[in-house]
Amino acid sequence: MTGDKVRWGILGPGGIASTFAADLPLVEGAELAAVASRNLTSAQAFADRHGFARAYGSYAELAADDGVDVVYVATPHAFHLDAAMLCVEAGKAVLVEKPITLDLPTAALLIEAARSRGVFLMEAMWMRCNPAIRRIAQLVADGTIGDVSAIHADFGLQGPFEASHRLRDPALGGGALLDLGVYPIHLAHTILGVPSSARAWAHLTPERVDENTGVLLGYESGAVAALTCSINGASRNAASITGTAGRIDLPVGFFVPRSFTLTRPDRAPETFEFPFEGSGYQFEAAEVQRSLLAGEQESPIVPHATTLEVMALLDALREQIGVAY
Repeated sequence: MTGDKVRWGILGPGGIASTFAADLPLVEGAELAAVASRNLTSAQAFADRHGFARAYGSYAELAADDGVDVVYVATPHAFHLDAAMLCVEAGKAVLVEKPITLDLPTAALLIEAARSRGVFLMEAMWMRCNPAIRRIAQLVADGTIGDVSAIHADFGLQGPFEASHRLRDPALGGGALLDLGVYPIHLAHTILGVPSSARAWAHLTPERVDENTGVLLGYESGAVAALTCSINGASRNAASITGTAGRIDLPVGFFVPRSFTLTRPDRAPETFEFPFEGSGYQFEAAEVQRSLLAGEQESPIVPHATTLEVMALLDALREQIGVAY
C-alpha cells in the first residue's frame, strides 16, 4: 500500500464482481489495479468496462502482481478455497465472497493459512457492513426494543432455474441455503449469536440441492429465529426483529437496507434513513481498507470467529436436509 491508497485486484470477473467493481470508485483511496480470469479476453473486457489498469488470463498472475494489495475473490462457491489460498500464499490480503468456502473444515483451513502468514482475510458478508444493519445492532445492544424474542427473515428468488444453472449445480455449491439463506442466518447471528438449537427442513431438486428451505433456531435466552430461503418462488425478502419493548422492521431487500422502522408501544413509529449511492458493496470494501491501513489481520465487523460459527451452523443444517457437496 502507498499512503492511504489500497490497490484492488478482482479474481473471477462475473456478475457479482461487476457490481462490486462498480461500487469501488465510491471508496476513498481505492485503486482499480488488476483483474484476472481464466480467459484473458474476458479479463480484458472487464478491465476495460470498469477501468482496471491490468488484465490477466490466469489467477496466478494476479496473485504475483506486486501492484495489488488486496484481492476480491468472486468465483462460484466451489472455487473459493483454491483461489483464496493462492492469494493468501502469495501474501495478498483477501476478501472472499460469501460463503467463504463450502464447509467448516475448508473455512478453518483457509483462515489458519491466513493467520499463520499474517495476511488479512475477510468473508464478504456485505450485509454486516451496511450502515443500517450496524445501527440496528447498536439499538438492540442498547436495549431499545428490550429483550429480543423473535427474528423473522426470508430470501427467495422467483425461478424456475434450469438444471444447468449454478444455483442447481451441486458441483458449484448450489442450493438456496448457501446462496440466499446465509443472509437470514447472518442477520440472526448478528443479533442473537450462536443458537443452542437448530432445525431445518427442505425440498430438494433432482440434483439434490435445496430449493425451498425452512430453518428454526432456538436460543438459551428464549428467543427464536424463523428463517426461510428458496430458489423456486419470490418471497417478500424482508425481516423483523421483535423484542419485549418494541420491533424493528427491515424493508424488502433487508440484506442491503437503506432504511428501517422502529415501532414501540405508545409511540409513533420512527423511520431511520440511510441513503447511499451504488449497490452497497462499497461498505465492505471500505471496511477492508480501514482494516488494512490499521494493520489488522481481520475485521471486527466480520471476524474469523463469526465466519466459522456461521459455517458450522450451515454444515449442521445441510446435514439435516441431506445436501452434500
